[in-house]
Amino acid sequence: MGFICGFSVATGAAARLVSGYDSYGNICGQKNAKLEAIPNSGMDHTHRKYVFFLDPCNLDLINRKIKSVALCVKACPRQELKTLSDVQKFAEINGSALCSYNLKPSEYTTSSKASVLCPKLPVPASAPIPFFHRCAPVNISCYAKFAEALITFVSDNSVLHRLISGVMTSKEIILGLCLLSLVLSMILMVIIRYISRVLVWILTILVILGSLGGTGVLWWLYAKQRKSPKETVIPEQLQIAEDNLRALLIYAISATVFTVILFLIMLVMRKRVALTIALFHVAGKVFIHLPLLVFQPFWTFFALVLFWAYWIMTLLFLGTTGSAVQNDQGFVEFRVSGPLQYMWWYHVVGLIWISEFILACQQMTVAGAVVTYYFTRDKRNLPFTPILASVNRLIRYHLGTVAKGSFIITLVKIPRMILMYIHSQLKGKENACARCVLKSCICCLWCLEKCLNYLNQNAYTATAINSTNFCTSAKDAFVILVENALRVAAINTVGDFMLFLGKVLIVCSTGLAGIMLLNYQQDYTVWVLPLIIVCLFAFLVAHCFLSIYEMVVDVLFLCFAIDTKYNDGSPGREFYMDKVLMEFVENSRKAMKEAGKGGVADARELKPMLKKVMEIS
Repeated sequence: MGFICGFSVATGAAARLVSGYDSYGNICGQKNAKLEAIPNSGMDHTHRKYVFFLDPCNLDLINRKIKSVALCVKACPRQELKTLSDVQKFAEINGSALCSYNLKPSEYTTSSKASVLCPKLPVPASAPIPFFHRCAPVNISCYAKFAEALITFVSDNSVLHRLISGVMTSKEIILGLCLLSLVLSMILMVIIRYISRVLVWILTILVILGSLGGTGVLWWLYAKQRKSPKETVIPEQLQIAEDNLRALLIYAISATVFTVILFLIMLVMRKRVALTIALFHVAGKVFIHLPLLVFQPFWTFFALVLFWAYWIMTLLFLGTTGSAVQNDQGFVEFRVSGPLQYMWWYHVVGLIWISEFILACQQMTVAGAVVTYYFTRDKRNLPFTPILASVNRLIRYHLGTVAKGSFIITLVKIPRMILMYIHSQLKGKENACARCVLKSCICCLWCLEKCLNYLNQNAYTATAINSTNFCTSAKDAFVILVENALRVAAINTVGDFMLFLGKVLIVCSTGLAGIMLLNYQQDYTVWVLPLIIVCLFAFLVAHCFLSIYEMVVDVLFLCFAIDTKYNDGSPGREFYMDKVLMEFVENSRKAMKEAGKGGVADARELKPMLKKVMEIS
C-alpha cells in the first residue's frame, strides 16, 4: 500500500487531483508540455486556475465521471447565465472564457458552432470547491436525475433552510446533548454492576411469563372456536373455519413446544445466568481500577479516521494517475496500463484488512489489560498504567497474531461483499433459485464472519494469557468455549440483551431530553434534523462504550475458566478471581454435594491450556 501511495503521487497524480485538468490533458494553473497527436495540449494555464464543465449535470455513474468537456478558466460564474450573450458578457468582464479554446469571446453569439463549443444553457451558478479548484453548481438540484429521492426532500429551499437554521441555532443544545449521552454511557457502565442481578431475573421472568401467556391465549382461542356452533356458519365459510381451527391448533402446539423448551433451557442455564451476573459485577470493578479502558473507543476511532483519510486521498490520487490516452471523442484520459491497473483492487483489500487490524489491536489491548487485572492477587500492586503496558506487549510481541486474525476476517468478508455486489447488480434479472442461493451464501458468510470475530477475540485473550501464537491460542480458546457452551450461550444472550437495553435506554433518555429542550426553542420550526443527529450520536457513543464492556465480560469469562482449571482454592492453589466469582464457585460446589455427586463441580470441568496460569503471575 505504501508503494501504491508513492506511485500515485510520483506519477503526477497529486497535481492533477488538486489543480484539476481539462479535456486535453492540460493541468490548470501551470504551464503544460505538448502531448503528441493531441490538439489544444501544451497550453499555458498559469492564470486559469479553475476547472469548468460545459455540462456539469451530465454524470456517468457507471464509470464514475462527468460526461462533459472540461476547460480551464480564470473564474467560475457566480450568477446564472441564461443566454450566450450573458456568457459573452461574463468573458469580457471577468476575462474568463467559458467556451472552447478555439472560439473567441467575440464569436460566441455569431458562430454556428457555438451551440456545441459553448456550455449548455442556462449555465448554473457555481463556486470553486475548496482546495480542489473545480467549479461546482451551487444548486444541488442539478443532480436531481440521479438523486431523485434526496432532491425531492431538499429541493424545497424553505424546508432546507429551516433544517439548516435549526441545526445552526441549536448547536449549543446539540453539543450539550452529545455530552449528556457520553456521561450517561459512563454512568450506566457503573450502574449495571449494581442492578445486573435484578435486571437479569426480571428479563428472565418476563420472557417466561410472555411465552406462557401467549401459549395460553392460543389454546383459549382454539377451545373457543372449537366449541362455537357450526350450524350458524354458512356452507361457504365452513371450510375456512375448519382451516382456521387447524391453524390455531398448529400454532398452539408449536407455542407449547417452544415454551417447554424455553423453560427447560432456563432451568438448565439458571446457574449460568448467575455466572453472567457475577461477571457483569466484576466488569464494573475492572473499569474502576482501569479507568483508561473508557477511552479505548476514542483512540480506536481516531486511528480509523486517520487511516480512512489516508486511504481516500490515495484512492483519489490513484484515480488520476497513469499515461495520457486519447479516447473516442478525441479527449484525454489518464489510464494505468499493465498489472498496475489492478492496484486499486489491492487498495480495497488493504482498506478491509487494516481496518480489521486496528479493531483487533483494540481487542488485544483490552484483553491484555484485563488479564493483568484478573491475575494480580493484590489489586494495589497493579502496574501504574496496565493499558500502556498492554500496548507495549502488543507492539513488541503480538502484532503478527493480530495481523493473522484480522486477515482471516478479511478472507471471509471480501467474498461476502463480492456476492452482495453481484446480487445488487442482478436484482430483478435472476430467477428465484439463483436469488435464493445468493442470499443463502451471503447469510452463511455473515454467520461465519461473526463466529470468527468472536473466536478471534477469545484467541487474543488466550494469547495475552499464554503468549502463544494465533493458531495455538485459537485452538485453546475454542476448546474452552465448546466445553462451556451453556455458559457461553448464557453470557452472549442474557448479557448482550442487557447491553442492548442499555443502548436503547441511553438513546431514549437523550432523545427525550432533546425533545424537551428543542420544544422550547422558538427560533425555528423544524427540529427533526438536530434530534436525529443527537440520537445517532447517542447510539454511537453507547455502542462504543458498552461494546468495551461486553469485551471485558468475555475476557473475564475466559480468565475465570482457566482459573477454575488450575486452582481449587486450597493452600498453594488459591483462586485469582474476585470474591463475587468465588461465591459463585462455592455455591456450585454446595449444590453438587447436595445432589450427591461430590467433586468440585464447575471448578473441575475444564481441560488445560498449554501453559499454567501460575507462570504469568
